[in-house]
Amino acid sequence: MRCVITVVGKDTVGILAMVSGICKECNVNVVEVTQSILQDMFCMMMMADTTNANVDFETFADKLNRYGTEHGLSIHAMHEDIFNSMHRI
Repeated sequence: MRCVITVVGKDTVGILAMVSGICKECNVNVVEVTQSILQDMFCMMMMADTTNANVDFETFADKLNRYGTEHGLSIHAMHEDIFNSMHRI
């Protein structure tokens, strides 16, 4: 299963590295990444494959969310199907 991870917050060093590190820790493969800096705001979207994850999806999403809360970032992970349904016209 694939998921979409979004990250938004004040730009600081290491955001991509830490989010990728959580993916590695959970054996989640990052498939695609796009990011940009808008003035001092960091915006990133990742597509990740959770097929071989060593934790369930809720645990993975909670780890990302917890990291975001601790560092003043908004981090959300959702199933690709849910993301696509929410953004379909």
